Amino acid sequence: MAEPSDTPDSAPRLRIRLSYGDGQVMGPGKAELMEGIARTGSISAAGRAMGMSYKRAWQLVDTMNSMFANPLVSSSRGGAKGGGAHLTEAGEEVLAAYRALEEASRTAGAPALARLAALRSDMSDGK
Repeated sequence: MAEPSDTPDSAPRLRIRLSYGDGQVMGPGKAELMEGIARTGSISAAGRAMGMSYKRAWQLVDTMNSMFANPLVSSSRGGAKGGGAHLTEAGEEVLAAYRALEEASRTAGAPALARLAALRSDMSDGK
């Protein structure tokens, strides 16, 4: 989840992780990978930018593609014209919905997060 740069390190932050009944999960890492694929046109480059192995990035893409009715990422092998990857229309929709959920949660949760931060800072005497 993208966080504002002025958020102190000790401030509580929300991280949205959607757990489906079949044990599959959609969370911030997969969303970041999808954004990287959209930006770079490459699964391996997106994974590398996240410090992730080529194999792990492909595993996550395979998982995401199997989680929804339509694949989220489409890829083509390298060759004379080079390979590449891009988000499908379904991928763009899933990523947009996930980011909208994060923003709505951040907005709705701001008062509770502020209260939690205040309660935490009240513990300055090391309790």
